[in-house]
Amino acid sequence: MKMSGEELIAAPREVVWAAMNDTSVLKACIPGCESITRHSPTQMEARVVIKVGPVKAGFTGVVNLSDMDPPNGYRISGEGKGGFAGFATGGADVKLETAPEGTLLKYDVDAQVGGKLAMLGSRLIDSTARSLATQFFEKFAAAAAVMAGGARPKKPVKKPAKKVTKKVVKKVARKPAAKKPAKKPAKKKR
Repeated sequence: MKMSGEELIAAPREVVWAAMNDTSVLKACIPGCESITRHSPTQMEARVVIKVGPVKAGFTGVVNLSDMDPPNGYRISGEGKGGFAGFATGGADVKLETAPEGTLLKYDVDAQVGGKLAMLGSRLIDSTARSLATQFFEKFAAAAAVMAGGARPKKPVKKPAKKVTKKVVKKVARKPAAKKPAKKPAKKKR
């Protein structure tokens, strides 16, 4: 599977670089990530649980960073083992460029899957990978903006249940009561 793209992140390049190397940010942004442990500045171990079609599997893998060029980019590569589900290997070249609105993050991914996952077909795997990438970048862009001192994205405010209940009660009270058909007297048994 090959995938490439670019994302505009509303934060300076140095902040985006710091976020890309912060295990707590990565854990919060990677869909299904249960843990990330940094073993060295260039090696991490992660545990991720994902669902691809009917297959839900946990992957444990080691991720290595190479071709480090702070704050311009690096190469990330790794291998994850998912037991019965199979395995995934691959890498990505990540480049950061300064843009007027913040930082342009460009990526080129090359990955392979084997085992039960490979039997699901490339269309399902590709669409799942794109969906996971979209989820990651939405969270990552928000986290980088917060790190840069920007405001957190506003969450929709939910009204307390009491107010909603009162509105429903008022609406029901305004409606005229439907007339029920008169009941016929029950016949007496002899």
